[in-house]
Amino acid sequence: MLTETELDLLCLDSQICFSLYSATNAVVRAYRPLLEKLDLTYPQYLAMLVLWEKDGISVKEMGESLHLDSGTLTPLLKRLALKGLVNRGRSETDERVRVLHITEAAHALKLEAGKVPDQMLCKIKMSAAKLNQLKALCDEVYSELS
Repeated sequence: MLTETELDLLCLDSQICFSLYSATNAVVRAYRPLLEKLDLTYPQYLAMLVLWEKDGISVKEMGESLHLDSGTLTPLLKRLALKGLVNRGRSETDERVRVLHITEAAHALKLEAGKVPDQMLCKIKMSAAKLNQLKALCDEVYSELS
């Protein structure tokens, strides 16, 4: 039989994982209307953030940046290519390696996407210090678990 303390540990409100899950869902929902204006899903937005920062990277490098495997990443990149935002080519030094380049349309989209972080800050209404602390704690949890 479980003790009172053990029962408390099984309460939903005691679960860190549920708080992270709920916060993640709320953040993604808050991004949705902002990203719809850009014709991007949240995962596509994350991929574009990586590409705007590091144009010409390999699919493997992008997967490492986003913590995604190629099976998840490939369909996402195909959809970005169909939207005219990404060109998927081969490396000049190793033809087995897929290299990603953004298009002129992606450069133009970056200007509009630049408004999204400020729009999200208006929605969240937390101090920059608290948000930086939250990010650091989430990064630490990820690092410990991976």
